[in-house]
Amino acid sequence: MAQAKTQFGYRRHPDQDRPGTDLAEHPVVVVGAGPVGLSLAIDLAQRGQSVLLLDDADRIGEGSRAICFSKRSLEFWDRLGVGDRMVDKGVVWSVGKIFHGASQLYQFNLLPEVGHKRPAFINLQQFYAEAYLVDRVEELPSIDLRWRNKVIALESRNDTVALTVSTPDGPYKIHAGYVIACDGARSTLRQMVGAEFSGQVFEDQFLIADVKMTAAFPTERWFWFDPPFHAGRSALLHKQPDDIWRIDLQLSRDADPTVEKQPENVRPRIARMLGHDQFEFEWISLYKFQCRRMDRFVHGRVIFAGDSAHQVSPFGARGANSGLEDAENLSWKLDRVLRKQSPASLLESYHVERGMAADENIRESTRSTDFMAPSSRQEARLRQAVLSLAKETEFGKRMVNAGRLSVPSIYESPLSTVDNDVWRGGPRPGASMPDAPIADRSGAAKFLTEAFVEKGARFTVLEFGNGVAAEAPEGVGTIRIGDDNGLVDAEGLAASRYDAEAGTTYLLRPDGYVAARIRHPTRSALDTALARASGLN
Repeated sequence: MAQAKTQFGYRRHPDQDRPGTDLAEHPVVVVGAGPVGLSLAIDLAQRGQSVLLLDDADRIGEGSRAICFSKRSLEFWDRLGVGDRMVDKGVVWSVGKIFHGASQLYQFNLLPEVGHKRPAFINLQQFYAEAYLVDRVEELPSIDLRWRNKVIALESRNDTVALTVSTPDGPYKIHAGYVIACDGARSTLRQMVGAEFSGQVFEDQFLIADVKMTAAFPTERWFWFDPPFHAGRSALLHKQPDDIWRIDLQLSRDADPTVEKQPENVRPRIARMLGHDQFEFEWISLYKFQCRRMDRFVHGRVIFAGDSAHQVSPFGARGANSGLEDAENLSWKLDRVLRKQSPASLLESYHVERGMAADENIRESTRSTDFMAPSSRQEARLRQAVLSLAKETEFGKRMVNAGRLSVPSIYESPLSTVDNDVWRGGPRPGASMPDAPIADRSGAAKFLTEAFVEKGARFTVLEFGNGVAAEAPEGVGTIRIGDDNGLVDAEGLAASRYDAEAGTTYLLRPDGYVAARIRHPTRSALDTALARASGLN
């Protein structure tokens, strides 16, 4: 495949030439062409919606920025048609190692079991992810991506949102049914609706250096507390594609960012870490931890997603991955509302579910920050005690917090049907669907997540056959495992991961989350669960 474009030109659009009283009407306007906005636009377009996507720049962002993309994000990108490209370019990893000083405390494996299509994580520079998503956008005629189009004014009305958009040719106005703000941590749309962040900004600073070098380090996540090359601080090492290595070094709170980012000052630090000076800089940046969120993600017809709605510290890979979870959560709900299949109140469940997820991510991120960068003598003594225990005990290892990595959120959701049966395991309502290897009757291997994509990523009944199946509600897909016409669970992993007995049935939402699970389903029970998951009762 040809190299993805990173520079784009401004093009004048006929919307800019319409008379002032005849404004263009767009059902959905997405503001911000980062990973979240691009993914959301693609998902909506694949569901049959027309999307106007605006970005104030004319190029893919520079620097690697977000690099760790989770299994859940990759499964979402599979549904958008870009998963293979991300994984083929990315560096696959699942093992992490934690060091204290020069000694290894322990290691972990984020996906020790077999039978999943996607790995636990890939490392891939954000500019690659964005470029591949833009390529996919350009394949979809129902997405109108306009570069150098900046929203400079917003007026919310009862049934529409009036936007003023600045361009190199001057401003123009449009009307939007819904506006999705994916314009990042410095969101101007957030200011336009009068909303602010609440939360905590930490004073601790970290230096990021992406360096190009040839190295024999394994493709693992390495984290150090008090390493010999950076005494009294912490450090992180990750491999990226193209022989690029991400290095994070903790700095003092009073370090001067301007001075610390100068290459001549960064180079000695990196050389001490690597033990040599044979590298070149690709990107240098500096950041502070922030753990903040909006009180509400839904402001009438203006809805916020990704960094415009919430921010966390980068350790744990919770920023971009949680933003992508926002996108997949919102897109199917907005699609149903636009089609009048569900009431507009369904969008409130986006705020409820993703607000809970933001709280969880902020909580975990804050705990990681407190452990990695103690702000008091008491916290420092506690960390030292935990690190000492971790050398000798398993429970001590579990207390070490070097940035607990992103996992799919589990929703306590009004859309979920409460279990009425006894379950020994399996994903409960509000949890994401686990993958498993299956095969068709010819023996061709595939994965359960692939079967879900084949059903159109819509409401889907997953049945474990017993010879008699409850009729699926109208418009709902069916994945049947077992029986003469069903898919084959040759390894038994699907039944094991879903705690399935003969007749066990799961109702999956269009985002791949479990809406309900029933041991012995009836059409009436499925209809009721579907109505609840659709926001109809």
